[in-house]
Amino acid sequence: ILITLFSYGIIKPSMSQELKPLENQQLFDLWVEELRIEALTKGISTQILDVALANLKPNSRVIELDQNQPEFTQTYQQYLSKRVSDIRVKRGREMMLKHKDLLKDVGKKYGVQPRFIVAIWGMETNYGSFSGGMDVIQSLATLAYDPRRSNFFRAQLIGALQILEEGHITYENMKGSWGGAMGQSQFMPTSFQNFSQDYDGDGKRDIWNNVGDVFASIAYYLKKQKWNGKFTWGREVILPDNFADIEADVLNPNPPRSCRGAMRSHSKRLSLKTWQAYGVRRLNADNLPDVDLEATLLRPSGEDGPAYLTYSNFRSILGYNCANYYALAVSHLADAVSVD
Repeated sequence: ILITLFSYGIIKPSMSQELKPLENQQLFDLWVEELRIEALTKGISTQILDVALANLKPNSRVIELDQNQPEFTQTYQQYLSKRVSDIRVKRGREMMLKHKDLLKDVGKKYGVQPRFIVAIWGMETNYGSFSGGMDVIQSLATLAYDPRRSNFFRAQLIGALQILEEGHITYENMKGSWGGAMGQSQFMPTSFQNFSQDYDGDGKRDIWNNVGDVFASIAYYLKKQKWNGKFTWGREVILPDNFADIEADVLNPNPPRSCRGAMRSHSKRLSLKTWQAYGVRRLNADNLPDVDLEATLLRPSGEDGPAYLTYSNFRSILGYNCANYYALAVSHLADAVSVD
């Protein structure tokens, strides 16, 4: 999973900070040698290092892509229409039917509704059809060498080398995104280490080729983000005509530290009963559900765009990728691919 690092405040939009010159191969080679020494102390064998670090060169394209993440270059409607397209919805329904029994079993084991597993799978890799063709080690080395987030990506690079050491995938087949996210679930190396699952018990956590491992890994990740399988993600709502008069009452001056960049756009967390009293209603003007749930209000396009009440499961999706656009796209796709 490539966490949206802008949202955590790890990456700053400004590029004023001077970067190490990527074109200076000699400096990079010295950096790689120092990395090799550290990797050896982490239990990574010389055999793996000789293969993974041989003739390693930084990739300037990785830095270029890092500076143009779509969550920051597209409007909400542009982002949503591209990712929740008719073609993706149709394909998602086909996948729901094709893997119905497996998804049912995985969903029951981890307590996550199958449509959300499929929606994340669809968002991340278009249902496994494209998981990225870039050399993960090269991408992570480039980002670890870049001083802006060197500590984060250095840890990811060491994690990737450990995955190779454990034999879950070969170096030649360790392909992924420009940011180092791997496999059909697009896990960063440390996410792989913490959350990937060997669903079929073959001794490997194969998120590249084994669809059972992919589904179970996505579900387990959401479970560890406190997913509640009894509820959905939230809903689009209509606001009362006088909402501007009460808006100040629901603003949240102290967003939670976790995923703060995204949560700054959310209101206070209030009960559905309180939102009902404020005059918020379903899109068809019916009352909100009479259940004991808290929700935050999110308007991704500002006051002139759609309004959503988002439940705790929405925060679980943000745990997968800390960007409101992403979480909303997953949520809409999950609703659209449901075949129940």
